[in-house]
Amino acid sequence: MTVTEEATPISHYERIGGASSVKAAVELFYDKVLADPELAGYFSNVDMVGQRRHLALMLTVVLGGPNEYAGRGLAEAHQPLNIPVEHYAMVGAHLTATLSELGVPADIITDVQGVLAQVQDQVVAAGDGSGA
Repeated sequence: MTVTEEATPISHYERIGGASSVKAAVELFYDKVLADPELAGYFSNVDMVGQRRHLALMLTVVLGGPNEYAGRGLAEAHQPLNIPVEHYAMVGAHLTATLSELGVPADIITDVQGVLAQVQDQVVAAGDGSGA
């Protein structure tokens, strides 16, 4: 190993296996969400191929991979849906369960949960995002 390689930190994205691992996580995550009767309705009129692609791109960025996301911002995409904080928490729990099931290291899961906490107010309905 060269000095340059030692000095370059490995991203979470690389640690979990890159694009194929992100794709597997997105597939399993949406299997869980779409099987959840309290959450499935949010996706009844959604192009799920495009939705899965968007989440894979966003999750790649969250994990420190290449930023190729060019879609709408979180608030623009989610505020019209009037998502209550309880549903946001359920989605987060499905993501955590998915990552755990796929063997993602705990420190990476903790970092992803931190990002979920940071963006909660952009996703939940206005006035419903305080103190989760």
